[in-house]
Amino acid sequence: MKTYQGSCHCKAVRFEIDADIDHVRACDCSVCRRRGALIFRVAPEAFRLLTPLENLSVYRWGSMTGADYFCPACGILPFRKPSHPTAAEAAAGMQPFPGWAVNTRCLDGFDPDSVPVVKIHGSRL
Repeated sequence: MKTYQGSCHCKAVRFEIDADIDHVRACDCSVCRRRGALIFRVAPEAFRLLTPLENLSVYRWGSMTGADYFCPACGILPFRKPSHPTAAEAAAGMQPFPGWAVNTRCLDGFDPDSVPVVKIHGSRL
């Protein structure tokens, strides 16, 4: 397990994760497509926010259960809280994910091109 340091562009938002990153996720929903983030999910205990959460801006939509956190100064989204499954997803057996979805492009010393990209079809939800 490796510890990665992460931040937004201006370094006002800082965090670290413990992870063995073996893939990244690229979602095709309208928000993720525009943002261009490559995501890796980490358990709650593997994520440490080094900046007070109240210093970040948040964007919520739809069910209001997910949250995209971004730096109010530079606008970069370093991580998000995934939303709960929709009724259809829950009926199909999908469970809520309690951890964090980290934008791997914000991690120091990690090359997102070094691992496979898993395509997520958020546009179909």
